[in-house]
Amino acid sequence: MTDRPPSATDVLIVGAGIAGASLAAALAPWRRVVLAESEDAPGYHATGRSAAFWHETYGGAGVQPLTLASLETLLRPDPAFSDHGFLSSRSALTVGRTSEAAAVDAFTAEFKVRGVEIERMSGAALAARIPGLRPEWSEAAYEAACRDIDVGGLHTAYLRAARRAGASLVTRAPLRRARRAGDGWRVQLGDGEIEAAVIVNAAGAWADHVAAACGVAPVGIQPYRRTVLQVRLGAAVPAELPLVIHVGGQFYFKGESEGRVWLSPHDETPTTAHDVAPEDIDVAIAIERMQSVVDWPVAAVERKWAGLRSFAPDRLPVFGPDGHEDRFVWCAGQGGFGIQTAPAIAGLLAAQLGAPAQLGAIGRIDPVPFTPSRFA
Repeated sequence: MTDRPPSATDVLIVGAGIAGASLAAALAPWRRVVLAESEDAPGYHATGRSAAFWHETYGGAGVQPLTLASLETLLRPDPAFSDHGFLSSRSALTVGRTSEAAAVDAFTAEFKVRGVEIERMSGAALAARIPGLRPEWSEAAYEAACRDIDVGGLHTAYLRAARRAGASLVTRAPLRRARRAGDGWRVQLGDGEIEAAVIVNAAGAWADHVAAACGVAPVGIQPYRRTVLQVRLGAAVPAELPLVIHVGGQFYFKGESEGRVWLSPHDETPTTAHDVAPEDIDVAIAIERMQSVVDWPVAAVERKWAGLRSFAPDRLPVFGPDGHEDRFVWCAGQGGFGIQTAPAIAGLLAAQLGAPAQLGAIGRIDPVPFTPSRFA
């Protein structure tokens, strides 16, 4: 259900995926919020197509503090937000060939010094974790704390919390243009207009387009196509198979159900912001790369899809007021780690926008590395 948009609001959040929905939930108890989505329903693009997991090392050392600070909300949310958590057990193995031992060593050391619970593994211990592992894949870093995320459940909970706190959700309402008017903005939203004191750009792959429509300089958010498929195997592989990621970033796969896995060639094909679809070549590459690691025959490709991941030039999230226009706020560039960092980013950004700063562990994160002004 979508609301009738009001004529004015304190904060207009453009984009109702996980970034916009989480911020709306954090901010709505304290400010008037309109959450605007250009599609027929929220979360159609990146959020709705995510095979997300909470993986502390995913995204690199710069993202890790945001991931760790989000854990408590995902694992044990406030009962007023949800009566259950959003994580289920998985574990993860970052793997390499024998020739990639030094890369696995460096990966393990980089995160161990940051306090991540990560264990070096090799040889028979690794083979016992992955049935059918080919012998040249002998090196790994093991993370027991990796978990799957119920993305749909989390996104729905954020939207529900935002609505309960008074936020309005408007769908089929793209931001067409905006101009400064007094202390705020006059915005053409879909076929109507709205006045907003602040615009938050949570438009994902469309973030630079939204900035341009507001007369704000883009920061270089680049969309990339990512392919995922579900295959049925001709071999018995347990559903509790760990998340298996290549240390060089060429693939990941994980058990989905008995004899089925999700896999990706970890592709990042630069593209324009649009409704992407998987390419046959990327599906074939995904299968080839998985079968270079394990001896599992593929009986059928049961599902395949593609989504958009969007990154800033330095691959760190971008959130906070624009360096030149303080009433235009960014919440973008969250790549493939936007789900696992959403609680921390929403909490930090809501505090910057006037919500009481009751942040706990989130409050210990230095927001400076993520400010849009770094691109000024």
